[in-house]
Amino acid sequence: MTLEQDLQYQTDILPGVSRTFALTIPALPHRLEVIVTNAYLLCRIADTIEDDPQMDVSLKEENLKRFLSTVKGEEDPADFSASVSPLLCPELSAEAELMRNSYRVVGITHSFTEAERHILERCVSVMCLDMQKFQRNSSLTGLRDLPELDAYCYAVAGVIGEMLTDLFCIQCQELEDRHAHLRELGISFGQGLQMTNILKDIWTDHERGACWLPRSVFGDDSLSFENLPEHHQSEAFQSGLHNLIGIAHGHLQNALEYTCTLPVREPGMRRFCLWALGMAVLTLQKIEQNPLFTSSDQVKISRRSVKATLLATNLMLRSNSGLRWLFRRAAKGLPATP
Repeated sequence: MTLEQDLQYQTDILPGVSRTFALTIPALPHRLEVIVTNAYLLCRIADTIEDDPQMDVSLKEENLKRFLSTVKGEEDPADFSASVSPLLCPELSAEAELMRNSYRVVGITHSFTEAERHILERCVSVMCLDMQKFQRNSSLTGLRDLPELDAYCYAVAGVIGEMLTDLFCIQCQELEDRHAHLRELGISFGQGLQMTNILKDIWTDHERGACWLPRSVFGDDSLSFENLPEHHQSEAFQSGLHNLIGIAHGHLQNALEYTCTLPVREPGMRRFCLWALGMAVLTLQKIEQNPLFTSSDQVKISRRSVKATLLATNLMLRSNSGLRWLFRRAAKGLPATP
């Protein structure tokens, strides 16, 4: 396979493993589109290993370390693909195909500049090593408190906000003097998106024996996440859910500031951020308006809402005041925790 064929492969496989990122990533400038697509697929490979229902914990840890070694160029990517892909659950069709072709994805990674590779290697390293700690102890009991939720969100999403910021600063040199501030906002941006997903997927996670809600936020010691169907209508659970929506909303406000900090002359970067931000705000609204939901499908935003988000953000793309007005309107009624 040539590099050109591998690049086409990663473009073709992306919609199969993420319809959302297949929509947002192409908004980026071409060079960033290639690198961010590759970075997402690397993260998806790590997630596929971690989420596989058939693989035991020790084997997952071993294979995640091997994957990290391939990304760093310390192990042959083809050997990794050939030995790990047969171990995965065959039901994950798109992900299974991605695993069989992971050597092609890693080959693209190795074609990037040293600075770009370092940024991607760091992100994958944090995900592979830190994610294990949480997945190893995942259960229906949930997380302990908000700091533990912050740590989990950083391992799976905040580090991606840092990675994107570092890549953006390579693409746009004028951002360098705001690099540190953008990195902080980028972590918060990632946490806002991840918290939105956690809240949306409460029931999906529960079915597979996991819960990422912080127990301290729900207060009532008698409330059991293990028996969530019995308790989700209780005042304690509804109050905790409301508080988490407020915290996620606060992180998305930081995401807006992150986006407004990006230069107007970089419409692709701004559009990429705004589309993800807009869909997250609308999802929070669905959860806030239907707090007794029992399925992620009940709080899934419609295709019409997605199209409206794309249109509205495109109209306001070059106006920070317009974007702030649009955000306030979309988030109206949501609880707010700075």
